[in-house]
Amino acid sequence: MEDLEKLGGVPVWLLVLIGAAALCQSTWLFIDAKRRSRFPWFWGLWGLIQIPMPFIIYWIVVRKGWPRPRRHRE
Repeated sequence: MEDLEKLGGVPVWLLVLIGAAALCQSTWLFIDAKRRSRFPWFWGLWGLIQIPMPFIIYWIVVRKGWPRPRRHRE
């Protein structure tokens, strides 16, 4: 029972907190990417695996967008 409470020296409450944060991040990424038609399953799954890198990358790539070169009108 003591091993279950401290898994590798990490408190159980911290593991639960990290799991909840990953689930919230994944859900938000999936919903927002689906609304913008930007590979929702990719962002949702990646958001479930890591914290906070998928959120940061998503914010830069999808929400802000890459600067696009201007096209000359003829």
